[in-house]
Amino acid sequence: MNYMGMGYLQRKLSIYKRGVEKRYRYYSMDDIDNTRSIVTPDSVKQMYRSVLEWTAKGVDSLADRIIFREFENDGFNASEIFQANNPDIFFDTAIQSALIASCCFVYIMPGENGELPKLQVIEASKATGILDPTTYLLTEGYAVLEVDQNDNPILEAYFTKEYTIYYPKGADSFFIENPTGQPLLVPIIHRPDAKRPFGRSRITQAGMYHQKAAKRTLERAEVTAEFYSFPQKYILGLDPEADVLETWKATVSTMLAFDKDEDGDSPSVGQFTTASMAPFMDHLKMYASLFAGGSGLTLDDLGFPSDNPSSVEAIKAAHENLRAAGRKAQRSFSSGFLNVAYVAVCLRDNFPYSRNQFMNTVIKWEPLFEADAAMMSLIGDGAIKINQAVPGFIDKNVIYDWTGIKGSDDDEHLLIGGVDNG
Repeated sequence: MNYMGMGYLQRKLSIYKRGVEKRYRYYSMDDIDNTRSIVTPDSVKQMYRSVLEWTAKGVDSLADRIIFREFENDGFNASEIFQANNPDIFFDTAIQSALIASCCFVYIMPGENGELPKLQVIEASKATGILDPTTYLLTEGYAVLEVDQNDNPILEAYFTKEYTIYYPKGADSFFIENPTGQPLLVPIIHRPDAKRPFGRSRITQAGMYHQKAAKRTLERAEVTAEFYSFPQKYILGLDPEADVLETWKATVSTMLAFDKDEDGDSPSVGQFTTASMAPFMDHLKMYASLFAGGSGLTLDDLGFPSDNPSSVEAIKAAHENLRAAGRKAQRSFSSGFLNVAYVAVCLRDNFPYSRNQFMNTVIKWEPLFEADAAMMSLIGDGAIKINQAVPGFIDKNVIYDWTGIKGSDDDEHLLIGGVDNG
């Protein structure tokens, strides 16, 4: 097979690396807006650097709801490989990384002394490859496996269907044979399409703009708030020959005394009206609404609570866009994790199985929204009515998928709607 080569993949990675790192900066709230202001001097702006977590909230609100449950119809016992690789951390890390950067990669390492294969999540700024558009596996790949304290590569790897070649810094390269017939680097992709086969990030260009604009609004509000503590004052009619009044004394003193001049006139003291904070809050709320609309969140999620608390049904209805985004992400991630299971099983058994042999394996996810008492009551009533009309249509497995609550393993007396489903 003709490969593009490691050099090509390194150049490809350098093109997309900056965009990935930018989104990680936004997620970790390390982004700095260097936009010049026509009113606020740079020295003042540096004193009031604001921080917002909207983009991080947009990622975490979805990542926290996408929870892997199990492999169904797992004829090759792929579950044992994931159980040996800290599944609670592995799945959450892969999902979060893919939501931030549109994709991540899983490096599958051969186990030592007969151990099960090891799985390592690699972020998109340190790996890339050539994608097969039918299976969404790689035909070849490149990854930075280890870096030093300055983030410089000290161990790189080039993956093909036949070999995995390692390039340690300051040492000779070496390779190991690959018995799986697939590169040991598997992508996990969020929302792939024909235009962007490596997916789309949860942190969009619009979301980053709205956060930057909101941060500038907060900075302007912080500067304006200083005038609440020390509002600007003025004196009219002060004798030019009068002593210069110390600014700080005039600001903090509770009482000031002014003598009349020779004509018996006295100066008048006043204070400028301070600017209202209402326009800043309205401006900030406008950007919050734009961000919420694009991310499937609500204003409550972004720190603008409503006056009247919403009911459970109203909250779920408000998050319908988030629910749809979560289901789409689950479908995308199912394909990626199934590919990881396929390649890992091939490596464990040292045999290149056919991808078609995993067609019946299905990934099960926990419900995006946990079932509360009201929801379980509605599901129970609905299940009874449906089973009365169509006996045995809804069993305990369907209820498990709907509620995320696993029922009793004793099927002897399991009845739903008066119909034995054991």
